[in-house]
Amino acid sequence: MKKFLIMMTAALMMNGNGICAQQSWTADNGNGTFTNPLFYDEFSDPDIIRVGDDYYLAGTTMHTVPGVNILHSKDLVNWEQISYCFDRFDFDDPAFSLMDKKEVYGQGVWAPCIRYNKGKFYVFTNINGKGLQAFIASDIRGPWEHVRVKGNIYDLSVLFDDDGKIYAIHGYGSVRCCELKPDLSEPVEGTDKVIIPEGNAVGEGHHMYKINGWYYLISTDYKPNGRTLCSRSKNIYGPYETITITADETYGYHPAPMTNVKGRIVDNGTNISISPADKHATGCANAHQGGIVSTPDGQWWALLMQDFHSLGRTVCLMPMTWKEGWPMVGLEGNLGRAPRTWLKPSTDSQTVITPHAPYQRSDDFNGKCLQRIWQWNHNPDDSKWQLKKGKLRIESMPAEQLLWARNTLTQRAIGPKSQTVVTLDVTHLKDGDVAGLGNINMPCSWIGVHRVGKEWILKRFTQLDNDTVCMPISPVKGRVWLMLDGDYDNDRATYKYSLDGTSFAPLGGEMLLSYQLITFQGSRPSLFVFNTKGTTGGYAEFDDFKVVEPMADRSNNIPFGKTFHIVNLATGKPAEATSHGVLYDAPKGTNNVRTRFRLIDQGQGKVIVQCEDGRYIMVAGIGMAGDVRMTDDAAKAEVFMYQDYLDKEFMLMSFNRHTYLCKSPTTGSPYSADCKGPDPARLNGSVFRWEE
Repeated sequence: MKKFLIMMTAALMMNGNGICAQQSWTADNGNGTFTNPLFYDEFSDPDIIRVGDDYYLAGTTMHTVPGVNILHSKDLVNWEQISYCFDRFDFDDPAFSLMDKKEVYGQGVWAPCIRYNKGKFYVFTNINGKGLQAFIASDIRGPWEHVRVKGNIYDLSVLFDDDGKIYAIHGYGSVRCCELKPDLSEPVEGTDKVIIPEGNAVGEGHHMYKINGWYYLISTDYKPNGRTLCSRSKNIYGPYETITITADETYGYHPAPMTNVKGRIVDNGTNISISPADKHATGCANAHQGGIVSTPDGQWWALLMQDFHSLGRTVCLMPMTWKEGWPMVGLEGNLGRAPRTWLKPSTDSQTVITPHAPYQRSDDFNGKCLQRIWQWNHNPDDSKWQLKKGKLRIESMPAEQLLWARNTLTQRAIGPKSQTVVTLDVTHLKDGDVAGLGNINMPCSWIGVHRVGKEWILKRFTQLDNDTVCMPISPVKGRVWLMLDGDYDNDRATYKYSLDGTSFAPLGGEMLLSYQLITFQGSRPSLFVFNTKGTTGGYAEFDDFKVVEPMADRSNNIPFGKTFHIVNLATGKPAEATSHGVLYDAPKGTNNVRTRFRLIDQGQGKVIVQCEDGRYIMVAGIGMAGDVRMTDDAAKAEVFMYQDYLDKEFMLMSFNRHTYLCKSPTTGSPYSADCKGPDPARLNGSVFRWEE
């Protein structure tokens, strides 16, 4: 199989405030802080290890190949994609290749566990219908040896214990543990036992650790919503006690609209609906399921995922605090919640890391290999595609619709907004061929060119409403430019086209995007060609695939050097530094010296807030309502960690208290600084908008 190339996208520059101007999203702000999510694209079921001062992260890839994505980092914030565990599914089963009317949507690789023991890396993962698989390598970059493990073991964690025994912890609700044979071929007979019975609110997604003689099991329960639990015992087989270590940390994001459909690949015209998002619900938008890791100097961090709108599942980096022997997510004074923006983990003082994205997303196809971010939808037919003369050529094969089309090349959509553009050469399409740019999801959609006899028909198809928009075109030199313009935070997208590569026009209206629990994935821009008449022989050529991220540059988000109103999203009212000395709200539209503020940069993401009348915001006592006051003494000003939401929305977290500035939208009380965090709708009074 053709090999995949790896590259990194570096930061472009630093602005005067030390904030990094980025070409592609990276969590690193360039000033000693980071902002979640770590990646603004899908990375499901994260598991993490540290080997020396190197960190490795593995994630679910479902039905796409190469499979089991592995990233590397030196600081837990900047990551580089370095490996996959395998190039293709090596099962003699047509379903893994979209053949014989069979498929594995939602049934591929999931929930990997990555471990290191005695000089070797191990990745354990399940493949639906094929059981537990192990991949073993001396070098994290491979090659990987594939071992098939017998037994009904799934959604597991593996622990290499101090005495040399190997344990697999697995199951949902009723949690089980078994000892694996040294060759990993199967469990040791008689060792599989229930260690946590059903009824203890323990779920799945297990991550087992041995720390200071204790066995700690990190897991996630989804009934009725996502939350992360920790169970501990002095014995691997229990008994265990269990507590919740984080819940309701949505970072102010609500669940996505959800697809409602029975089946995986459904016929065009099937009734598909999308349930509107409940902006007040947590669902699984809260941080849940993932691994924990320590730095060499003893800091602890959790990397947990959250269902993040139509992008799918993203990863958040969350500081941890040990409390009475429990690894709690969050900071002292606000355990169970975690900041969106916080100080980067500690690293060796000699380590200098330029902020960078983990992937090179754009591809001009001039290299000998595809960029590593690309994945095929199911196993490809390698005889039917090639890189040739700076273009990607994909030959047409019969398919009834996009989800059945073989050799569809995909990558994950990147948020919060992005435009995916590709040049399509349709010269060599034959009658019945359809080629273009699609969104592999359920429901799917696409824009492309359909060869009908001697005509070229530009089409946009949306499976949600079975709507097709058509227009005849006359491509100049056979070229058409296609665009997927996505606003993934708001679950909306538009397909656009151009006949000159410069001026783009929409084809059809705005589309609703969704998340779905069929494949547990979000939107995936895709390059495809298939034939609707059951024939082969034509081909499409793709060139200059580009991904543009207009909001990746966050260098001007924080209003340094500006005078602005602090408008509470819950009420729409501006904050006012009253003459009485407390922070309250003023009627909408009020504009006077007491409603105008400025930020004073304290470095590393920290700010103090000054009113235009010269006074500063301070916090007395424990920060209850009325404890947020004004002072003339800058030394008494509260130091806040600025929490950036993009689009001029923000929160102010007390740097020392770890709680948030807030005003109740219902009680009439003045401002407090004791809020634990935002609600999913950002309407509990802790999220603001700055307006000049």
